[in-house]
Amino acid sequence: MGRRSINILLNLDLIALAIALPVFILLNLTLVAYVVAAGMWILSRAVHAFAERKAKENLLAGKRNTAMGMIASTSLGSAWIMALAVLVAGVISRDVGLYAAILLVIVFTLNLASRGLVHLYKSDLEENAA
Repeated sequence: MGRRSINILLNLDLIALAIALPVFILLNLTLVAYVVAAGMWILSRAVHAFAERKAKENLLAGKRNTAMGMIASTSLGSAWIMALAVLVAGVISRDVGLYAAILLVIVFTLNLASRGLVHLYKSDLEENAA
């Protein structure tokens, strides 16, 4: 598996998000749900990227607890923010909340699975190199 494959795996959730837009349009689903889900997911990805960058800096500085705390808090925080967004969308309309929740579950699952696969693959590469 090359670097390009790893990049595709790491961005599989964003690819699914891009594919979801024409699906929402073709099935005549409410686009407000897509905007809510996509907005929250992109915000969540940006916060995670920032937290991972800061965690690496803290690890290099020898601050393991701070690094782990940042990753844990952003992971839990983004889940709560997405749940709150689905709740607010559901208040707007039940369909909006439902479609936003379904889309967020799909992209969250893809993200979690792909990050796990990449982590396992990198671990195998490190073991074979040693």
